[in-house]
Amino acid sequence: MTTTTLQFSPYIFFYGRCEEALDFYKSAIGGTYEMQRFEGSPMAEGMPAGDGNKVMHSTFKGPGFTFMASDGPDTKKIDPETGNITLCLTAPDAAEGERVFNALSNGGKVKVAFSDAPWGAGKFGVFDDRFGIEWMVTAD
Repeated sequence: MTTTTLQFSPYIFFYGRCEEALDFYKSAIGGTYEMQRFEGSPMAEGMPAGDGNKVMHSTFKGPGFTFMASDGPDTKKIDPETGNITLCLTAPDAAEGERVFNALSNGGKVKVAFSDAPWGAGKFGVFDDRFGIEWMVTAD
């Protein structure tokens, strides 16, 4: 088995309220965040008109914790039965990312095959594991 370090983070979808949520958490508990919008990204041309200002990806760093967030895709709506949190693993390289992706997705449902990331850097894939938990795996 390869000895590498994986980074684990919750990934929260706010469906149009991401920036509002980040500002709320920042004022309530402190911390900082970095944010990238769809506008100006390689994914912008695939977005519906008027959605360019939505948050494509953000990282919130608070006292003792980190999470990632997005406005999320229009294809996935908030459902109280399934939630709006995805678990994200970041691998140190593409080989380890592919290994982890294949192992965790075994018996589950692959939604986005582990391949070149649509934003242009690294590798990325999404799946539901055999227990119904949605995961993202990324690698540089």
